Parts: sequence; structure tokens; C-alpha cells
Amino acid sequence: MIQIELRPEIEARLAAEAQAQGLEIETYINNLIERAMSKTGTIPRRRRTREEMHAFFEAMAAHSDKIPQLPDNAFTRESFYQDHD
Repeated sequence: MIQIELRPEIEARLAAEAQAQGLEIETYINNLIERAMSKTGTIPRRRRTREEMHAFFEAMAAHSDKIPQLPDNAFTRESFYQDHD
């Protein structure tokens, strides 16, 4: 086991992010480290647990009731490519 000492403001930010994703801070930090290491090719990516996926989608859906509804014509090809063909 490795223990590190973080500045209080960093620890608070990590705790807030972990809570927003519905994860324990230890799990959140482990995920950050694994993600960083998998980008460098040091370790392969691991599959997320059902609980981690649930927490991820819950965090995505949080406050989605406040997203304004767009009319159907906002999703037409013409609306995406108004300035060129």
C-alpha cells in the first residue's frame, strides 16, 4: 500500500468529485491513477464494475431535468450545416 499526503484543497476537490460520481474517494483516486497509467500504456485498462458504471450514469443524469427541451428542427441536417453544404 502506498500512502501520500495531499494538500487540503486538493483532497477537498478530490472528495467533491468522488461524491459527485457516487464513489468513495479511494475508488475515485484509484480510477484516476489507473486511467492515467492506461493512457501511457503502462497498464491495460480494466473493465468497470457495475456499481462504477451505475455511478457514472447517475452523475451524467444529475440535474438533466434542468436541460432545456429543443424543438425537433434543431436536429435536422440543415440546422447543423447552416453555413455550408
